[in-house]
Amino acid sequence: MQMPNLPGSGPSPQPLVREDQFLDLSWEMFGELCRALAMRVAREYEPEMVVGIARAGVIPGAIVASLLSIDFYSMKISRREGGERVRDRPAVLSAAPQQARDKRVVLVDEITTSGDTLRLGLAALRDVHPREIRTATTFVRPMGHAPDFHALETDQTIIFPWDRKVFDGENWVVNPRYEGAIEG
Repeated sequence: MQMPNLPGSGPSPQPLVREDQFLDLSWEMFGELCRALAMRVAREYEPEMVVGIARAGVIPGAIVASLLSIDFYSMKISRREGGERVRDRPAVLSAAPQQARDKRVVLVDEITTSGDTLRLGLAALRDVHPREIRTATTFVRPMGHAPDFHALETDQTIIFPWDRKVFDGENWVVNPRYEGAIEG
């Protein structure tokens, strides 16, 4: 942990990073959370297909679909283009899969806070007339939007295993968003 600089003692201080602010997921732990999510879905609902929200929601979505032995499709809803945030609210960037017509669908994302992305996904899916839609996320924020199913509620910053390191053009380096929270 980095110690803060005192006023007048040098360069501006780096923000303190507290370990308890982060949940650093291993692939194994993420897999177990997806298994728990699939079990919750299967106990209360019999989906015929999973639609994962790209980008990150396709990962738990594909795992849940595989665990439940049902078809998987994706659609892109995002505030970002490339790695940069370009809009304040998410936008639907690809159509809902036509295969959802007359099917029981579970719409999956990796996390929900405001619920904006899930609501857009629900609206887009309704346009293709599925029989029923439920929502599921691996993580949910306390006091945030509640999907129909989730694996874990936390207010920690989640470091997903696929997001720990990024390619800087030459090497894989710790994602700058998590510097100080994880070691290289």
